Amino acid sequence: MSMEKVAKGVQDIYPDDFAWCYGCGRLNEKGHHFLTNWDGDKTVTVFKPLAEHIAIPGYVYGGVIASLIDCHGTGSAALALHRKNGYELEDGKEPPRFVTASLNVNFLKPTPQEVELKAVGKVEEIHPKKWKVTTEVYAHDTLCATGEVVAVVMPSTFGK
Repeated sequence: MSMEKVAKGVQDIYPDDFAWCYGCGRLNEKGHHFLTNWDGDKTVTVFKPLAEHIAIPGYVYGGVIASLIDCHGTGSAALALHRKNGYELEDGKEPPRFVTASLNVNFLKPTPQEVELKAVGKVEEIHPKKWKVTTEVYAHDTLCATGEVVAVVMPSTFGK
């Protein structure tokens, strides 16, 4: 897989009311703007941390990695259910939105600062409204972190 930034992601077509997430919301000017899309049967999000995303000199703050895994997980679940419903991003149909039910992050190696990171996910349906996404985060070819997100379809009461 190449490390090129995803040109379009599922987050690009979330409705405006739900496009404010600090991690992946396109309308949050100060957010990370994570974008998630398919790469074969896996999902991918590419992100280059900025200098201010520092933990200690030379390394990325773990909270940024957790945020990447979190948003990658919910975006991946949205892609999977959208595809299961018979749609792809190009169809212009609004994808389902998910929220995080659980997030587990394992830090395996220090993540270098100002290096493009790639989150690669595998999606598994575990219930009609609940999906599990396992994610690996790479800096170049080095596996720096793994994570698991259980994502649930966002309740209709959110945003009301």
